[in-house]
Amino acid sequence: MTPAIDLDTLGLDTGGHLLVQRALAGLRPGDRLDVRGVHPELALHLGAWCRAKGHRLDGGRTIVKGEAEELRWAGAERAGRPDGASAKAERTWGLAARGALVETGGPALDVAWVDRDLVWADVAPQLYARATANQWDPATVVDWTAPAGLAPEIEDAVVQIMTYLVENEHAALMIPARMLGSLHPHFREVMQLLAAQVADEARHVEIFTRRALLHRDELGVSGAGGRASLQSLLDEPDFTLASFLLSVLGEGTFVDLLKFLNEHAPDPATETITRLAGRDEARHVAFGVAHTAHLAHDDPAFLGRLRQAVERRHDALRDTAGLNQEVYDSLVLLAAGSWAPAAIRRGWDAVRALQRRMDDGRRRRLAAIGFPDDEAAELSALHTRNFM
Repeated sequence: MTPAIDLDTLGLDTGGHLLVQRALAGLRPGDRLDVRGVHPELALHLGAWCRAKGHRLDGGRTIVKGEAEELRWAGAERAGRPDGASAKAERTWGLAARGALVETGGPALDVAWVDRDLVWADVAPQLYARATANQWDPATVVDWTAPAGLAPEIEDAVVQIMTYLVENEHAALMIPARMLGSLHPHFREVMQLLAAQVADEARHVEIFTRRALLHRDELGVSGAGGRASLQSLLDEPDFTLASFLLSVLGEGTFVDLLKFLNEHAPDPATETITRLAGRDEARHVAFGVAHTAHLAHDDPAFLGRLRQAVERRHDALRDTAGLNQEVYDSLVLLAAGSWAPAAIRRGWDAVRALQRRMDDGRRRRLAAIGFPDDEAAELSALHTRNFM
């Protein structure tokens, strides 16, 4: 007996096709389905719909199921499993959701990074969850209404340091943004984390600019050597090498700088923004270390490429001035708090101690990745004098 379906007054142009499709789904090619109903144009609509779907209409109301739907999905494959990233993402999966059944014939995705080990870190999902939980609004978290109360020279020092921070955050924003455009979305945990990092850096640019202009109409100066140092990060095309130079070495050192600024903050706004920015940057460093360590663990020879990247950057910046004198002097004055000789000496010693802490931190992170202690010390010493 031929199965049948009754659409009553429902037409195919008002949703009836859904019931027809549901009834056909349980049939094999060549099976028949009688379609009943009182819609005046049912036969006309059935004919057009069957032609479009690859079925045959017999007698105006009986559908003979065709093979088009089965053929459409012939050769289709799953884009991995939804519960975990594949070792390699196929470009032919395009923008399909992880785990979806991918119809053949779609456009291939033009991305560079399709190998899991070249972009992955097991801690990425946890870091992304932490990033979303720790988002903050500069307009409400920071008290921007405090009256100006700093000595002019101290305020000038803050403005110069904030100008320098903005410059560095521009690079820290552009690098993960560039990575996002080259990363296969199959590795969604990494993509989400990088997107959160971009949002963090954009917020940092805002808060450091806002603090610089809180009591001044102009920002400080930008040294050519510092910009050259940051440009070398943008010139590194490799995902892991760029992440290593930026997050493991640069932002790791930057975290120490933000702690220093927080400890010596002369006003509440500076204290708040350096604390919150430092918390964000610590997540970025955690991903960079975890990702680089993941790759170095699977391929110990990759440590040689990391070393070459540090040496190449050092050689490229050998003739640059690095951290400009205005920033260094501003750090000394901020830590000193006044122009008294004894205070300046304390400020000078504090900045030198900061540089030692930066070196110690770089050594620890390099050791965590897999470098022997002596090689970690050597590579740390080659890091740019511009901190980032």
